[in-house]
Amino acid sequence: MQISQIFQKLCKAVAVLVLLALFSAIPLHAQEGDAQSQGRPVFVIPISGTVDPGMSAFLERACREAAQAPDSLVVFEINTFGGRVDSALEIVDTLLTVPAEQSIAFVEKKAISAGALIALSCGELVMRPATTIGDCAPITYSQEGPQMMGEKFQSPIRAKFRALAKRNGYPEALTEAMVTPEKVVYAVEIDGEKKYMDSQAFEDLTPEEKERVTGKKTVVEKGELLTMSAAEALALGFSSMTVSSIDEMLNKRGNGPYRRTRLEPSWSETMVRFIGSIAPILMMIGLAALYMEMKAPGFGIPGLVGLACLAIVFLNQYMVGLADYTELLIIVLGVVLMAIEVFVLPGFGIAGFAGIFCIVAGLILTFQDFVIPDPSIPWETEIFLNNVIKVLGAYLVSLFMGLFFIRYVLPRLSTAAEGPYLTSSLREAHSDSSEARRVHAGDTGVAMTALRPSGKVKIGADVFDVVTENEFIERGAQVAVSEISGNRIIVARKAVDE
Repeated sequence: MQISQIFQKLCKAVAVLVLLALFSAIPLHAQEGDAQSQGRPVFVIPISGTVDPGMSAFLERACREAAQAPDSLVVFEINTFGGRVDSALEIVDTLLTVPAEQSIAFVEKKAISAGALIALSCGELVMRPATTIGDCAPITYSQEGPQMMGEKFQSPIRAKFRALAKRNGYPEALTEAMVTPEKVVYAVEIDGEKKYMDSQAFEDLTPEEKERVTGKKTVVEKGELLTMSAAEALALGFSSMTVSSIDEMLNKRGNGPYRRTRLEPSWSETMVRFIGSIAPILMMIGLAALYMEMKAPGFGIPGLVGLACLAIVFLNQYMVGLADYTELLIIVLGVVLMAIEVFVLPGFGIAGFAGIFCIVAGLILTFQDFVIPDPSIPWETEIFLNNVIKVLGAYLVSLFMGLFFIRYVLPRLSTAAEGPYLTSSLREAHSDSSEARRVHAGDTGVAMTALRPSGKVKIGADVFDVVTENEFIERGAQVAVSEISGNRIIVARKAVDE
């Protein structure tokens, strides 16, 4: 396949993605079970995959739609290992808009890390057999692998867990043990009542209260993060029941009949999450294409591809609520400055650097919902640094991509004209001066000037311009012609015995 055809197909693919991103979200409903005209409405909303801004946007739309039905029951079907902290907290805020008595978290397979935080934001927790929930310690990734973040990050997340536990009646000490491995939690029986408390709370009991303790058992050891199976969650007071399906859960709850509807992500919401996962690649292609357009002016395929890729990235972030008109204006300003540098001002100066800065800054801002990280929200700094690395990394890779295409691809894109061609070359052609033809190798003469290494030599009655081979010869010295090379006369010092 020719390179030009590849470019054309790439342009078509980019155009399709732009059209998909421009369409508004169209809700897709799937009716489950027996169709019933009457009954309490039950909305099943899946929460699966990586927790990201796209998931947050979908859940906001789904909860808003479910709220339109009076006295509805909202079941969040959870299967996730977690993801971004900021997106998880946005999802929690969205789920808290659903009254506690109307929201149920149904753990389909796993609710780990941010998934556990989301699950505990619901008023009731139900789990399938052999499923797990817990382990919500904030981590970051480095060259050594995943690293647990310190107290500065853990403290606000623990506070959020405590607030959710108080709202929904979950054991507070155990929820904190999902975040901090240093927590030691005991199950303590006081006056026949079981309570869960950490080691510090147990030490703070008065002597009278300690005398009333009839049993003490360690539930979470130091250095462990609480992760519970379905049976453990039921025994520890988190889960209300263990069932194999949502239908079984509804049957056990009673108060039927129910009219069940499943709210799935629309195709546009699915596309948004997919584009979000490949946004760094689109940025690399877009920036590389713009660089190629700058090096080969004349608005063509590279320019269209570059603008389309950056437009897709921006529109994607706009649809999930992270980008706004401010970011768009900054990026457009950067493109305008780059165009001025290419078509108006010579060289690469202030306008070019300012354009690059605006484009990079605009792209960074499209990946976050803040401008400057708030010191009181520690994960904003982490998100900001990740975004800077992501955008700058894409920019640097795009430079190498652009150079590669300019050096090896673009020269092959030119269309060859049909013959006839001039097939002979001038490789063996030469031009000898008439002056050089008047002397021959072996002729002798006298240096009229110092030869350093060029100068003038008198041979016979004529004076010639000559050169030596890396040799300095003083004026008046005897020389001999050693070689005639094209129009050059090469001489050397004449041997004494000659």
